[in-house]
Amino acid sequence: MSDFSPTAPPQRLRLRLIACEIFYREFCACIATSPHVVDAQFMTQGLHDLPTERMVARLQTEIDATDPERYDAILLGFALCNNGIVGLTHKSLRVIVPRSHDCIALLMGSREAYDTYFKANPGTYYKTSGWIERDFENLEDETVSNADSPFGPLNTFEQFVEQYGEENAKYLMETMGYTNNYTHMAYIDLPGMAPLPYEEDTRAEAEATGLEFDLLRGNIDWIRRLTDGPWTDDDFLVLEPGQRIAPSHDETILKAE
Repeated sequence: MSDFSPTAPPQRLRLRLIACEIFYREFCACIATSPHVVDAQFMTQGLHDLPTERMVARLQTEIDATDPERYDAILLGFALCNNGIVGLTHKSLRVIVPRSHDCIALLMGSREAYDTYFKANPGTYYKTSGWIERDFENLEDETVSNADSPFGPLNTFEQFVEQYGEENAKYLMETMGYTNNYTHMAYIDLPGMAPLPYEEDTRAEAEATGLEFDLLRGNIDWIRRLTDGPWTDDDFLVLEPGQRIAPSHDETILKAE
């Protein structure tokens, strides 16, 4: 393990990123311009619908496979995500993880930006390019109900229309609580990404389901600071070898144990 300071100007490091695939475009863009060598492993979004202990076990297996002779540290492209990262550790390498409750704050660039929007619009169903593009993978029938996903139900309006027709789709969305639980549908657009049709698609879906549409301008800076450093204590938890991730139950979100 290299002797580097997480808060100092970064030297060239070899890092292993283990990240949720909903960040695929964002992390790839950041890796391409990072001063470090970053090897990425993207994990299926289906992990979030496993029972918490199984999500932790899957991620720990991936972390354990990281060669301490090859890498200087491990980056986790996950938020606290219903405690899905609690207990994770590596015996020989530092592990660096953002201090965030969920991925929406990461895509908006800060906890403050997310908190401001969420307080004004608590009933929002969020859409992102990664959530739209990346297929949900059923992990050996271990999945549980996805009703508590931070993005809401995984079935889209288009999927229901294709299967049942438009009028039946609207009825199903209502009876499943889609329109009862949400008042807004927001698409998070990130500057610097390729032009994509998802803003228009999301606007049409919001209209079809009776929700207000919001276009949110995201910010890639927090994600970039994970791949680039420095990893300041305000926004990142840096575990020393052998320490484990734990929830702090305060504004810092995460702590080391």
